[in-house]
This record gives sequence, structure tokens and C-alpha cells, in this order.
Amino acid sequence: MITAVVFDVGECLVDETREYGTWADLLGVPRHTFVAQFGAVIAQGKDYRETFQVFKPGFDLHVERERRAAAGQPETFGEEDLYPDVRTAFAELRANGLHLTIAGNQTIRAGGILRELFTADVDLIGTSDDWGASKPDAAFFDRVAEVVPAAPGEILYVGDRLDNDVLPALAAGMHTALIRRGPWGWIQQHDPAAEKSTFRIDSLLELPALIATFNAAGN
Repeated sequence: MITAVVFDVGECLVDETREYGTWADLLGVPRHTFVAQFGAVIAQGKDYRETFQVFKPGFDLHVERERRAAAGQPETFGEEDLYPDVRTAFAELRANGLHLTIAGNQTIRAGGILRELFTADVDLIGTSDDWGASKPDAAFFDRVAEVVPAAPGEILYVGDRLDNDVLPALAAGMHTALIRRGPWGWIQQHDPAAEKSTFRIDSLLELPALIATFNAAGN
């Protein structure tokens, strides 16, 4: 039985197009060039942060985030950056009695924004900065298991990445849903490891029916 659903943030709930476009602008790089390099880095299985090294060797994302904030341009996202299926999916899943959590690799500032947007919609919000553990480390998913009131085998983790979301969540004993959107979702969709995911979806709106069918079969 799946009794709890945990959601990743970037490219699961939040469309990060605007944010990465802002980084391209700050680096003085055409947006399409930045995006092309970003995709190439992901396709090679490298850390996405290596994209920045191509355009600015020695680039430290944490340091540059602080500089942005000090210059009055902090990282940000809002209602307009949410994927259009998020609110409806949350409402349907909650109506079905499922416990909902948002948990991803996010900064303290991003965690604050998430709480402004979603406190009324989900039961719990946690970030890597809150917990001192980042995906794909097992410690992150151990923390998820600690705070969600369900056994790991009753938790569905939803994300757009195999490396950060699906595979480590499976290793933690959770069910998974791989959503095909964002750079990782499209680039990694043909990886054989994608078949390991419990569900493969194109929209969060697919989840209520999939979970209901899965639970009925389990009973």
C-alpha cells in the first residue's frame, strides 16, 4: 500500500526555466547556448554544476548565489513557475487520504519560498539545507523515512531524475515515480534503469489513479 507521497522540487513541481535563464544572463552567455551545454553535461552523466565551469572556470555555485542575493537578485520562484498540474494533483491526492511531503535539494531561502507556496497544501516540507543531507546520499532518504509517518515501503517518491531521485529512493525501500519533464526527465528516459521505477508519468495528474489501482491490487 502507498499511503504517503513525497515530491522532489525542481522540474517536478517547479519549472526552472526562468532560474537557469537568469544564470545564463548573469554569466553573459546566450540562453540557448547555456541550455545546450547544460543538456550535454547531463547526457554525459556529469554533475550539472560543471555547466558553469565551461563558461566561468572556478565558478562556485554557493558563493555566486550569495553574491546574487547581496546584489538584490536572489534565487526565486513563485506561483507562475509552478507546473500547471501541481495544485490539482495535490488536491486530489489529499482528498484520497494520502500524506503529502515536499523534500528536495534546496537552500534555506528556497525552503522558505516553498512554505509560502505550499504550507496549506501539504503536510510537511523539508530541504537538504534543513536536514544537512543532500540527494542522492542515503542520509537524505533516511531523513525522509524518519519524518514521514509511513514505512519506507508505503512511501512513493516522485522526481525527474534517475540518479538523484529514483535509484536512491528505491535503495531506501521506497516506491518511485519518474516524471518525464525537465532536462533530466527527457534525457534519462531511455536509460534501462528507468524501468526500475514503480510508475513512469508525464503529469502529476496521473498519480491519483495509478496509486488507487496499485493499492487495490495490493489488497
